[in-house]
Amino acid sequence: MKEAERKELLANMEYVMGYYCEGCFLHKQIKKEGGRRRAHRFCINECTVGDKLKEFGGKLS
Repeated sequence: MKEAERKELLANMEYVMGYYCEGCFLHKQIKKEGGRRRAHRFCINECTVGDKLKEFGGKLS
């Protein structure tokens, strides 16, 4: 993978996380009710934004 493609993917990931994940109500609520690990697990396994981030990560590998 070329360095320019890698930088573009990383920039896209930063944008998505900044736009959708910062201040996420679901994350805050699940964290309050079930703890930090439960909220993190939700973001990775159940959230559509997490799926998109995993897709970006797969392209980086």
